[in-house]
Amino acid sequence: MNSRRDFIKKTSIAGAGIAFMPNLTFGFNSNSEKLKIGLIGVGLRGTNHLENLLLRNDVNITAICDIDPVRTKLAVEKITSKGYKKPLVFGKDDYDYRNLLTLDNVDAVIISTPWLWHTRMAKDTMRAGKYTGLEVSAANTLEECWDLVNVHEETGTHLMILENVNYRRDIMAVLNMVRQNVFGELLHFRCGYQHDLRHVKFNDGKTAYGVGAEFGENGISESVWRTQHSVLRNADIYPTHGVGPIAAMCDINRGNRFMSLTSHATKAVGLHNYIVKTGGENHPNAKVKFKLGDIITSTIETTNGETIIVTHDTNSPRPYSLGFRVQGANGLWEVDGNRIHIDGKTEPHVWDEANKWLDKYDHPLWKKYGEHANGAGHGGMDFFVIHAFVEAAKLNVAPPMDAYDAAAWSAVTPLSEASIENNGEPQDFPDFTRGNWVKRKPYNWIKDTY
Repeated sequence: MNSRRDFIKKTSIAGAGIAFMPNLTFGFNSNSEKLKIGLIGVGLRGTNHLENLLLRNDVNITAICDIDPVRTKLAVEKITSKGYKKPLVFGKDDYDYRNLLTLDNVDAVIISTPWLWHTRMAKDTMRAGKYTGLEVSAANTLEECWDLVNVHEETGTHLMILENVNYRRDIMAVLNMVRQNVFGELLHFRCGYQHDLRHVKFNDGKTAYGVGAEFGENGISESVWRTQHSVLRNADIYPTHGVGPIAAMCDINRGNRFMSLTSHATKAVGLHNYIVKTGGENHPNAKVKFKLGDIITSTIETTNGETIIVTHDTNSPRPYSLGFRVQGANGLWEVDGNRIHIDGKTEPHVWDEANKWLDKYDHPLWKKYGEHANGAGHGGMDFFVIHAFVEAAKLNVAPPMDAYDAAAWSAVTPLSEASIENNGEPQDFPDFTRGNWVKRKPYNWIKDTY
């Protein structure tokens, strides 16, 4: 902890005015001054974060942890091939990550593991005094949501939920429009996770995207653990890609908050049909009863009077869309159709093509770093979420998306589950800020630093 305090003193002085040039320099020249990062989980998502970190000159990957030796071997090869020292490797059992957390040469940790491990690992990381980056969703139950907040408050250690869609180029342009009052007073939003994941939830047990009907112990990659959530839960089990960007636009936890939620689910047929299609009617998994409805629809009300419709749709054939709509008293933008209408600015009763508006209000971050971000994964937004994490960790300051956001956004899952189980009964959102949302200032999203 003493070395961490020394690190914070150095970076808080040096970091504020440092110019950022991807692949060239990030302000730190000596290894002793670089942010020392440990990675817990180096599967597909963790490796993506690793690759983006290796493009920076202000970080060192000093330790990695994964119980799959194939993944740790691959990660070590990626690190050493860039000329960096071999990191310490952990993964002898499920809890070996705790030994990584004892290291003095780890300042910050990125957690990219299966969902059921997220909260427990984040709690241990905060208690170890390491700046914590946590993949989505951050928590599975309301108790876990509170755990994230309580441990943050008890330790003073910061946690950033690594929600990358907040950094999507069109989303950031629309956020810029919201801040400039283009849409007028905000009224209504739509969002969600509409993504055909049947090829992710099932495979041939040999390759991550090999066509097949296997999951669990007979599957590979995400099908080993992710599909089981569809067996056991009838809820919006993956809400933050949609909810996170909307929460930023309407200042949730910072002058506004989620008040209540109601949810409904369709019947579950999509996953069974896919098993029969790829494995046949006699495949053992054709007998599995999936609890997750094919389409989950939730409506959230806020204290400021906005409504948000959130859709989870991952079990049926469909094109990808997060289904965003941002609507105010003066107009609206919809991602599907790439269209916009602004009262008095566009033709009455006619949609305008959105690109010229998105270009006009392009976010300062994308203007500055867009050409460097395009190859970073998920259309470039992975570059920005890691950049924000590193810059906030270097200064040891509150991140753009903090423990309170992680709790509020993730709470959609257990609340939707309770509402569905009780025939759409409204569920009250806990106030994870304990009343401080009234006086907390909105994060300054419209800047070109991070």
